[in-house]
Amino acid sequence: MHNSSTEAQRWEGKSKGTVLGYRIFVFLMKHLGIRAAYTLLVFVAFYYFLCEWSTNGCMYYYFRHRLGYAPLKAVRSVYESYFSFGQTIIDKIAILAGLEDKFTYEFDGIEHLQALLQAQQGGILISAHIGNFEIAEPFFKKIDLQLQICTVVSDRERSAIKDYLQSISQCRPSQQFIYVQEDMSHIFEINEALQQRKVLCFTGDRYMAGARALEGSLLGQKAKFPAGPFLIASRQKVLVLWVYVMKERGLHYHLYARVAQTKDRDTQSVLDAYTQQMELMLKKYPLQWFNYFQFWEEN
Repeated sequence: MHNSSTEAQRWEGKSKGTVLGYRIFVFLMKHLGIRAAYTLLVFVAFYYFLCEWSTNGCMYYYFRHRLGYAPLKAVRSVYESYFSFGQTIIDKIAILAGLEDKFTYEFDGIEHLQALLQAQQGGILISAHIGNFEIAEPFFKKIDLQLQICTVVSDRERSAIKDYLQSISQCRPSQQFIYVQEDMSHIFEINEALQQRKVLCFTGDRYMAGARALEGSLLGQKAKFPAGPFLIASRQKVLVLWVYVMKERGLHYHLYARVAQTKDRDTQSVLDAYTQQMELMLKKYPLQWFNYFQFWEEN
């Protein structure tokens, strides 16, 4: 089931979905509760499981060949991963729509984040597309009252969905955003944020073709990673933290913050430490790997 078409399955900076689909889930959550939306998700996830053959191949490869699952368990896990991903999307929408109090949050390593913010010397947070980092908002706004956290993101998501989510949002943003631009103008914004001693937040696991890349090993196989976050982390004399927001059972989330243990000014050392931390998370939360494209390099 592993799709060998590398060109077709590289990440292009966009996610699937329609505004109508989001509206249906919002209606269900507001009138019948979040768990009613989860019930509908059973069928939505099954649709993707039946129809998304190229994505299925990439996910089967992850479960079968990177985690070593038996074939039947790997196939079942492909479906379960769609369901898990759908839950994180529903949770994000619910929080934006003002249902944040329905969730519980657990801080693990918050003292590292608090110390970094209180020092006001700047810092680097690096996360990944595992778990549900997009709902870090409730965590951050409890500790970042001075808006020091600045998140660097791709701005290629479908604008209609983004506009709809903004229209239902009842959250006061506690984060500032820097959008990655094709003309590289975001580099100036990043440098300015660093000079202002902001805390920069990146995801480090989605390399786009044509961009500068680093090679690392994840779950025993080589893959390409975007060079930017790791170059910046290795060259700035600031604290670097790995930060993940992982979904537990029910409506409970667990934020992890870990201090990066790396060699000074060694970019590869930063990347290697990052992939080691990712492996720890993936072995604990295997269904929360949400990179639905051919991530690893061919043998």
